[in-house]
Amino acid sequence: MSDFLSEYEAHVAAHGTPERIECMLCDMNGILRGKWIPAAAVDKLAGGHVRLPLSTYAPNILGEEVPESGLGIVVGDPDGRLVPVPGTLKPVPWTASPAVQVLVEMTELDGTSSPYSPREVLGAVLARYAARGWRPVVATELEFYVVQSRERPDTPPQPPEPNFAAQNYDLETLSQHDAMLTEILAACAAQGIDTDTLVAEYGPGQFEINFHHTDDVFAAAEMALIFRRLVREVVEDHGLEATFMAKPYADSPGNGMHAHVSVLDSRGDNVFSAPGGVGPTLGHAIAGVLATMPDCQAIFAPHLNSYRRFQPMSFAPCAPDWALDNRAAGVRVPATTGEGARLEHRIAGADVNPYLALAAILGGMLWGIDRETPLPPPCDSPDHAPPDRLTADWVTAVDRFAASDIAADIFGTRYRDAYAAVRRDEISKLTTQITRLEYRTYLTRL
Repeated sequence: MSDFLSEYEAHVAAHGTPERIECMLCDMNGILRGKWIPAAAVDKLAGGHVRLPLSTYAPNILGEEVPESGLGIVVGDPDGRLVPVPGTLKPVPWTASPAVQVLVEMTELDGTSSPYSPREVLGAVLARYAARGWRPVVATELEFYVVQSRERPDTPPQPPEPNFAAQNYDLETLSQHDAMLTEILAACAAQGIDTDTLVAEYGPGQFEINFHHTDDVFAAAEMALIFRRLVREVVEDHGLEATFMAKPYADSPGNGMHAHVSVLDSRGDNVFSAPGGVGPTLGHAIAGVLATMPDCQAIFAPHLNSYRRFQPMSFAPCAPDWALDNRAAGVRVPATTGEGARLEHRIAGADVNPYLALAAILGGMLWGIDRETPLPPPCDSPDHAPPDRLTADWVTAVDRFAASDIAADIFGTRYRDAYAAVRRDEISKLTTQITRLEYRTYLTRL
């Protein structure tokens, strides 16, 4: 019996037979796509007989195929086989009828893994750590906004009532949304999402969830991925909307995904731990993340709106710099000794693909460790020479990624090129539209 069938039968024994199975495939944008199948077709799914087009891995944000990616109708749009990801079968607590969800990957029809899978990309980076006898330990933090329900998708967001312009760590805000937040946490518990703290963040209607650290990096990525879906579903049931858009309000902080990362050796010891400050391994890892950050910015900031977080006074770090326990830095180092020695990567928006963001961070760490890259002075040191800020221009970031040997090393040339093609297609679709602002400003004046 397959692991998936064993999981399914255990679920049925505990909760009864669901009406459907929701198969969820993570695309390049971090969007969950897939299909529903009846529970009676569980053997078909377990046997690899449920299919989707391989191009489902790489549509643009609008859901359209991108011929330049090398997928889609230009190559006949062939199918892949859906393969359930072990350990991801979970109940869906917000549905009216009983349902389960499971993450799936696609293989080629001959059973080989797809090079377009973001999970496979992360797996290739993790294999480099495993070859050293190392295990990364990761914990993510996700910020999101709750907004009033809108009738039109192009209506600007408005915070829920009542609200505070700056609600940072405000307990009254949590109390006002107690029913909704309690349901979010209950749904997390039902789906095995290991949450830590929940706080009201700075912006009006903004919240942050922290997940517990884990040495299952796939699980860390999947918690962030599934949490975004869960929050949107639960919040909608309360007559509101939730968004992980990087910058929903021009004058309020954006939504980030911070990642805390340490590394254990074969004995379970933290290789970053050193007495008396930042040790050589941690120093090289930080230096590697900083050196690779500009080339990987298109991963950490994938979309048009993402680059509003990199404007001056945007409330977010926007330079490849670091410091000890300083939240203004792109990389913060909360601890350098003991089990908690780690770096905190603070550049990525909440709109990222979590698999790809963690691959970029972990790949950058190894890049610095392998080359023994020297660590520059921290950004709050008098010896600090300010580096060039990360770009606020989407095209510049994508062009740099597309030409980057670093990106090819971390993601593979084929994936780098496909990713750049999808981003450039999104650029062509969105930046060629004439906005309401342009009509309001220019149409009757010029």
